[in-house]
Amino acid sequence: MICSTSEAIAGRTIAETLGVARGNTIRARHVGTDIVAGLRNIVGGEVVEYTKLMAEAREQAFDRMVEDGRRMGADAIICMRFSTSMIAQGAAEILAYGTAVKLAP
Repeated sequence: MICSTSEAIAGRTIAETLGVARGNTIRARHVGTDIVAGLRNIVGGEVVEYTKLMAEAREQAFDRMVEDGRRMGADAIICMRFSTSMIAQGAAEILAYGTAVKLAP
C-alpha cells in the first residue's frame, strides 16, 4: 500500500476516492515506566520509555489505517496524518488517517 502525506502520488493518476481510512489505538502509561521517567526528569534528557511507547502506538495506528484502506479496496492512502489526544490522565489516543484512493492503471 502506498501511503503519502501529499495530495498526490508522483507519476500516478487518482481514478477514484473511496473515503477516509483510519486506524487508532489507545495506550496507557505503566507505573514502572512512570518511576523511571520520573527519575529521568530529575537528571534531564530524553524519556526513552515514553518515546518507545509512542513510536509503538503510532506504528499500530498506522498498520490499522492501512488495513482499513485495504478493506476499502484502496491502492493508496493520500493526505495521511497522525493525531494525538489525551483520553484520561495517563492514557492517550493515537489516530492515523488519510484518504483512501484507487489509482489508474
